[in-house]
This record gives sequence, C-alpha cells and structure tokens, in this order.
Amino acid sequence: MRPDTPAETVDHTAEAARLERTAGLYPEDSEALLLRAAAHLELAGDRPTATALYDRLLSSTDGLENPHLVRALKASNLWEYGHEAEARAIIEGVRVASPRDPAPWVIVAEALESHDELEAAHDTFTAAVRLLLTDVPQPPQPTHPLLFGRHRVRRMLGKSHDEWDTLADTVHSLPITLDELHDPKRVWSLGSENPAELEAEITRLRAELGAYREALSRPFPVAILHWPATELSELLEAYPTLASEYPSHETHLATIESALRELSSSGTPNLGIVTGTVPSYEAFAASELSSPGDATLLPQYATTLAARGRAVAWPPQGQSACWCGSGRAYGECHGSDA
Repeated sequence: MRPDTPAETVDHTAEAARLERTAGLYPEDSEALLLRAAAHLELAGDRPTATALYDRLLSSTDGLENPHLVRALKASNLWEYGHEAEARAIIEGVRVASPRDPAPWVIVAEALESHDELEAAHDTFTAAVRLLLTDVPQPPQPTHPLLFGRHRVRRMLGKSHDEWDTLADTVHSLPITLDELHDPKRVWSLGSENPAELEAEITRLRAELGAYREALSRPFPVAILHWPATELSELLEAYPTLASEYPSHETHLATIESALRELSSSGTPNLGIVTGTVPSYEAFAASELSSPGDATLLPQYATTLAARGRAVAWPPQGQSACWCGSGRAYGECHGSDA
C-alpha cells in the first residue's frame, strides 16, 4: 500500500496477503510485516485469521523482537470476537511480565477500557507509568499514550488530578486541554440542540481526531542508511568500490548526522535512520539484478528498508540512546552540539 493511499479505498484482505508474501521474501523483517498484515485482517473483520497470524508469530522458532506486543495484540483481537476469558488471561500475563516497552501496556489497558473495565484499565496504565517513568526527567514520546490514557480513564472515574496527570498536561501539545478532551460530559453535548455547544464539541472532536491520527500513523520516512562498524568493514572488504562512499566509519556517522540536520533545517518532516546489514544488502542487490558494488543501489536499499518498517525516528527523544549504537545518550553523543 502506498503511503498516500486513502484509507477508505484500501482492500485490507489483499493488503494482508501482500504483506504475508513480502514477509516470505524478507524473513528478517517478518515480525513487523506480519503484524501489519494482522492489523489489516482485523480491519477487514477477519479476526480469526488475524489470531492465527498472531499464533504463527508466537510459535516461531526464531524468536521475536517484542513477544509481549504480539501477545497484547492477540488479546485485544480475541476479546473483540467473544474470547473474553482467553483475552483476560493473556492480558494478565503481559502485566505480570512487566515489559519495558510501552506499546504492550497501552494495548492491553485500552482493551480493558474499551470493554468498560475502567478500574482495571486505570490500574494497568498506572502500573506502566510507575514502571517506565519513575525518576525519568522527561517522558519519551512512546510513553505519552500511557499518560494520556491514564488521564482519560481517571476523568471517567471521577478521580482528582495527581502528579502523573500534571505530567500528562505538560507533554500534551494540542490547543484543547486534556481535561476538555477527556470530559465525560462531552457525550451529552452531542445530543444538544444548542448550535454553540455542538460547534464547540466538533472543535474538540477534530482536535482529538488529529491526536489519534498523529499517534497511529506510520508515515513513510525520509531515511538515511547507517552501517554499524563491523558491517561497514565487511561491506568494504567484499566491495572495495564502495570505499569512495565511506572513507571511514567516523566520517560515515558524521555525514549521517549532518545530512539529517540539513534536511531538518530545510523543513523536511519525518526523518529517520535505517540500519543495514551485508546479507540483507546482498539479497536486495540480487533482487534488483545488480551488483552490491553499485553505489546507486544504496539509497534504494535505504528506501526499501524504510518501506519495510525498519526506520527509527530521528532525532532520538529526550535521553534516548544515540542512533549510532555507542550506548550513550544522544545528547551526549552525536546530538551534543545540536
């Protein structure tokens, strides 16, 4: 599916089948591709087949990058077509595992919320926030949905603001406050005959829709290709003609950072970095019926990795690790002179 394809014109069943075929061609990316395929199956209403795809991933002998995310998605999907007991058991397993990735927490908490299990949803959001944000100076972007979801559920439960709600307010950037967006009384205004009340609610809903679109969208990034030191050494040893592209690893890293900053200063949005490996690059070159020593393949390879969901957003948020793999925070590494 092209990034600019209108959502209402998507054949979700066909798109799921295409992603499954692509996963067969690129086994190193099969987890991300099959998760996207399962999402399309859910949108198509074929929830049993989506569950089978989640089971296929969980039974994989190769191991998963994020098994908790797959389990959370499976639980949410199961509950939607009547398998509540199994969904609850999986959700409890995710909670007990205490993953360090916020995504599984968000999915299981929102599954509970959508089925009116507000106290359980609140407890789940709170457990995640305490685990991931205690003594963290600035909440990373992926944790924002935890703060917003917790704030929303607390408003529905009639709970007063606490320190985590205040933190949610500080990271919220829309012109309408979280208290307005999450006001339980808003639903009553939708039945009002007062034009002013209806217009105010439409404004709120537009702002909320914008927030959901921003959170859920996965736009096609402008991605720069990054080679780790060992991969670059192997690449240049096998294909010395590429030495002119990469005089040294240090120069390669500096070039990536400067190129991204230049793109950012020119107003280019949605920048990212994709990390290459020699076997993956050789497979790509073979699929293009070309030699890996052809430097013109490099930007095409980067674009292909980005299209397969391998891009990492640049610049890293807050105190996140630097994209170069040094293990240091971005602000202390390549972002130190930003």
